[in-house]
Amino acid sequence: MTIARTICLGFLGTILIGTLLLTLPISTGDGTWNDILVALFTSTSAVCVTGLIVVDTGTHFSAIGQFFILLLIQIGGLGYMTSTTFLILILRRKFDLRQKFAIQEAFDRPFLQGSRNLIRSILATTFLFELTGVFLMANLFAKDYGLRKGLWLAIFHSISAWNNAGFSLFADSLVGYRNSWTINIIIPLLIIFGGIGYQTIIEFYIWYQNQFRNPKPRFVFSLNFKVVVNTTLILLGLGWVAFLAIESLPSGTLADLSLSEKVLAAWFQSVTTRTAGFNTVDFGAMTDAALFITMGLMIVGASPSGTGGGIKTTTVRILFDCTRSALRDYDEVIIYGRKIASPLMLKAIAVVFGSGMTVAISTAFLVFIEGQNFEFIDLFFETISAFATVGVSTGITAALSTWGQLVIIVTMFIGRVGILVFIAALFGESCPRQVKYPEENLLVG
Repeated sequence: MTIARTICLGFLGTILIGTLLLTLPISTGDGTWNDILVALFTSTSAVCVTGLIVVDTGTHFSAIGQFFILLLIQIGGLGYMTSTTFLILILRRKFDLRQKFAIQEAFDRPFLQGSRNLIRSILATTFLFELTGVFLMANLFAKDYGLRKGLWLAIFHSISAWNNAGFSLFADSLVGYRNSWTINIIIPLLIIFGGIGYQTIIEFYIWYQNQFRNPKPRFVFSLNFKVVVNTTLILLGLGWVAFLAIESLPSGTLADLSLSEKVLAAWFQSVTTRTAGFNTVDFGAMTDAALFITMGLMIVGASPSGTGGGIKTTTVRILFDCTRSALRDYDEVIIYGRKIASPLMLKAIAVVFGSGMTVAISTAFLVFIEGQNFEFIDLFFETISAFATVGVSTGITAALSTWGQLVIIVTMFIGRVGILVFIAALFGESCPRQVKYPEENLLVG
């Protein structure tokens, strides 16, 4: 039982338990046994923090069922190893070496020291942001639905946004709050900070403390922080401008809105398409150009150690700088004055190639099964949304056949655990090579 298999089986076990809970009559709105496929799809989407749905969450599931979904979202957002470690901390048991290595694998940490403090920091950060979101949105929802329901709506949407899940208790997601400044600021900020990664947030907090406690020594941000923040800001800005320009055309979804509504809607879609799954416009009515841009943002996704999916911002940045170095005939890849190691570049290439192959195979299966009923771009869009654990859809999810939904379920699972972890779980851990082979040139390009 390798670490990769432990992580995969942990997620799989959580999904199966969630499926059982969501099948029970107490989980459905009408008090009857839930359809097993609906329960499986919803549980997978929740644990994989995707947000794709085949039924309306707010009406199909009871309050208990919604609580189960929220619990699965929280476990999926934290990750299996973090959730397990949290239980270990509650039971006051000690970490063994295997658990420390698992935490190292889950968070890509090069050392084992401080694992306990890391988990505590992650949990504290999570609950602080989620409670802040609840506090800021509770008044808005309470005005529309009363104190009790309004508080529940604030709790559900705050946790869903922080974990980049995209589940909503409204049938039209957040379209009804398209003009609300509160929703268009709080939800995107929760999505951004949830997807930017715990290490980035903790590092910013350490820098902030350093400014007051010991301001004289200069604080140097890590390369990870610089790459994540810079790439995230660029993608958010490009997505915002692109959505505003394209969808404001006469054929776009923003054409009939006022200028302030266009700006808010374009901003919201630029953030949520990065892996969140909420929407304030109808993606099914978007132009093909906007859908193509959305697919690009979805496949990039969030950042390492964040709650979102995708190939990650750091992977894209490494490949971008690799390409730039190759075009300039450089022998090394330098980012912010730091040399990128060859194993890291190989890992980035493996992530992109493996992700591309997974999306291609899943799309091929989906087109073979559903090609006669839906357009190719809708199926391609659905596959990328599932693999990148985004959750936005052109509206075809519920109409997919049983086999089509099973393809989406498998795709969501692979996207959540990560393509490298999934491959390692299938084939086991590889041993380092002891033999050195001669080098030879090969024609490329």
